[in-house]
Amino acid sequence: MKNLAKYIIGICCSSSLLFTGCIEEALPTSGATSEQLASSAKATEALLWAIPAFANNVATVSSSADYDWGLGSVMHVRDVMTGDMAIKSSGYDWYTAWSTNTYIGPGYLATQFIWNFHWKFILTTNNLLSAVEESSASDLQLGYIGMAKAYRAYLYLDMARMYEFLENDAISSVNSDGNNVLNLTVPIVTEKTTEDDARNNPRVTRKEMFDFILSDLDTAEKYISNAKMNKTLPNLTAVYGLKARLYSWVGDYANAQEYAARALATGSYTPLNEAQWTNVNTGFNTLDSNAWIWGAFLNSDAIASALLNWTSWASNEAQYGYSSAGPYVQIDASLYDQIGDNDFRKLSFKAPAGSALASKISYLDPTFAAKLPTYASVKFRPNEGNYSEFKVGSASAYPIMRIEEMYFIEMEAIAHQNASLGFEKLNTFMKTYRDASYDYQMTTQEALINEIILQKRIEFFGEGISFYDVKRLNLSVTRGYAGTNFEEATRFNTNGRPAWMNFCIVLTEGNNNEGVFGWNNPDPSGCYTPWKAN
Repeated sequence: MKNLAKYIIGICCSSSLLFTGCIEEALPTSGATSEQLASSAKATEALLWAIPAFANNVATVSSSADYDWGLGSVMHVRDVMTGDMAIKSSGYDWYTAWSTNTYIGPGYLATQFIWNFHWKFILTTNNLLSAVEESSASDLQLGYIGMAKAYRAYLYLDMARMYEFLENDAISSVNSDGNNVLNLTVPIVTEKTTEDDARNNPRVTRKEMFDFILSDLDTAEKYISNAKMNKTLPNLTAVYGLKARLYSWVGDYANAQEYAARALATGSYTPLNEAQWTNVNTGFNTLDSNAWIWGAFLNSDAIASALLNWTSWASNEAQYGYSSAGPYVQIDASLYDQIGDNDFRKLSFKAPAGSALASKISYLDPTFAAKLPTYASVKFRPNEGNYSEFKVGSASAYPIMRIEEMYFIEMEAIAHQNASLGFEKLNTFMKTYRDASYDYQMTTQEALINEIILQKRIEFFGEGISFYDVKRLNLSVTRGYAGTNFEEATRFNTNGRPAWMNFCIVLTEGNNNEGVFGWNNPDPSGCYTPWKAN
């Protein structure tokens, strides 16, 4: 733990203190100075590309923990913490801590992974921002600053929503040190943070974090169009999308509506159609998708193993991967039953035997598919449909933001303000893009919002998004019921948001940061008893 303590201090202190070492990782230089980096277009561009490259970082904290493979893994963590994703019990499942609500307190490696990964990722953005001075930057470099600030805002917004303590049905916001941590998020570390600052850097409130993220996004909005890159980096549409997410987080639905509408008004993106959604070669694995605003991509040269990557865990059809070996990714049976039979999104999951849909689902290898359990996902396909060669199949992309999310944010935001207009938006989207026979009949505003979130959960299954809506809207998770396909140890039923959605900070951060010491979230491990059938 001595090395971990040193590392936590490192990632929380000024990037200038660690600058040479970090640049040596990203560039083949020795002792590069900030001035040299700022004057070299290639050097600053290398710092920029180091940001999306870190999304697929393997072994951030441990080479022996097979959940330690990057951003996609964190998305998977969030998904198994909802009631949407059921994982078939297997000795190969590395995500049981999160799905069974065990060993996720401050002293565990699983907690260390989530915390360290985000801070080291944030460091990549701070490295660029410390190397380029805004006042003297070229137009192109200002574009790089915009992208770095948008990426930093994205990471802080994710952390804020995961670590913010919100009320729940199992654990008080007053921790064992007697401190009330309600609505506290995480410390803020920028390119200007000093080591002394880092050693006494408290968690900030929701309002303070909101203001910080909004400031980064305002700068990004101003400059980001100065540089045109591929979809592994955010663009102006992504900035609008992040603002829509940000305003939704704090319940400012007027502004959430406005920025979702701005993203939609860019006109560059259209929702996926059935052929694109169900394509066995390109389904949910390519940046070329007309619906993807922003995504992560793993180059074949960077694939370290067949197991530690997105496709290994997301695609049941990748026969070299983890999920195909037993911890099959499944949709919750009750959620599946709420998808209309004419909704092509239902074709993303193995239908029950005898179902009229069973013959309509396309598989890469029907013989192997016969072994998959009912409700198994085929949403995420290996690259090129290659299920046997990991260097090909895992050279894949996964989405960070799709245009469909903006439709859902907009319709929910409108529904909070005007139920009738929200109802019209929902029906228009569903009938136009998902199911022409969709026929939801609104009863109350609350029921409408629940229906919007239901359709959003179906839409973004496996994309790490539903967690935030459950936590934000104080929704219950129900895994225990007659006919459930959740494993016994995971069959928790909550009354409102689960306590486990308030992530704990790793113990060593408090040991090295006086501002955090005594202000951690209470450990939720084991605070629920699994449901048992009578």
